[in-house]
Amino acid sequence: MRSADGLGLMLGALRGHGSRSLMLLLAIAIGVVAVNLLTGLAEGARQFVVGEFSLLGHNTLSILPGRKETTGGMPPITGLATRDLTLGDALAIARLPGVRRVAPLQAGQAEVNVGNRSREAFTLGTSREFFAIRQLGVAQGQILPAMALDQAEAVCVIGATLRRELFGNRPALGEWLRAGDRRFRVVGILNQRGESLGMDFGEMLIIPVASAQALFNREGLFRVFAEVRGPQFMASARRQIIETITARHEGKEDITLISQDSLLAAFEGILDALGLALAGIAAISLLVAGILIMNVTWIAVNQRTAEIGLLKALGARPGQVRLLFVGEAALLALAGGLAGLLLSELLLWFGRQLWDIPLQTPAWARAGSLLLALLAALLFAWLPANQAARLEPLEALRPPGART
Repeated sequence: MRSADGLGLMLGALRGHGSRSLMLLLAIAIGVVAVNLLTGLAEGARQFVVGEFSLLGHNTLSILPGRKETTGGMPPITGLATRDLTLGDALAIARLPGVRRVAPLQAGQAEVNVGNRSREAFTLGTSREFFAIRQLGVAQGQILPAMALDQAEAVCVIGATLRRELFGNRPALGEWLRAGDRRFRVVGILNQRGESLGMDFGEMLIIPVASAQALFNREGLFRVFAEVRGPQFMASARRQIIETITARHEGKEDITLISQDSLLAAFEGILDALGLALAGIAAISLLVAGILIMNVTWIAVNQRTAEIGLLKALGARPGQVRLLFVGEAALLALAGGLAGLLLSELLLWFGRQLWDIPLQTPAWARAGSLLLALLAALLFAWLPANQAARLEPLEALRPPGART
């Protein structure tokens, strides 16, 4: 039997049992869609986290008041405070040779008013260097001016959402707003950026750190950002910061240092493991599709015994008969796998339009899902195809009631 004749017989059998072929094709397509969608979601989450942390820079250290010992895993987000970090601590860190810039942070909620408009806003007290460390820019005006950390100037930079809610369509630059019991003049409006690591810059009010200390009546800092001069300075800068603060805090090492790289590595490890687990769960659907292929192929063999007997009587070898049934399953798997890939890519594209997350299935998952679909089809079609190949021509050509 020529290859072209065999292919024609396969396609004819698939067309002749259209509903059965469609059912198997859908089962395989759904399995491939599940694998690609779940791995695409996991990969999108991983890339989103990487993108968020990249905005902090790879050479940034977060210094938190308090010391928390860990035994492994992700570093702590907050420390156990025993002594506050102060502006003096921030200035001492800024003088270290391995540190490029330092931004102290004071944070809290404040009621902000402009005329009869009022709302609660997350208020961040910091310095000019914070904008460079967090890669923040302004759409209008300028960032906080350069000033001493202990200088409480009545200036502020506001987010685009806060500007719209407080000033409406009126210009905001140069105007005054009231935060708590203090007034600030708007000198800049942040670029549209949305949320980043839980901070919505669109709704943020940024003021000088000394002004925030006076506003919240709080001397201790929330944390300090320190940007190191380069990756090669990271280890020495960590050591210098710890030694400096320990000396200033009466010999107590009561701070926690978190590098963005360590946080990123922890999140990436978690998300990679999650992606593999989701791909494994989705692959179960392909296993179910393979079992369905086996059951339907058994039925097809029983229904087509006369056809098998005729082929063998005309000289078809057992291997050729086996190849017919395995080939039908492979064609269905290939068609269903390609349809599933196209559908999953379409769904991920819609997801990228709806959410600001880079949903994209990695190449290994696309190739793996298609290969797994083919393997499942071939594996589960082999047993019934092997039974068809062992049928004797005369036995297969007898009417069903006359077979022994």
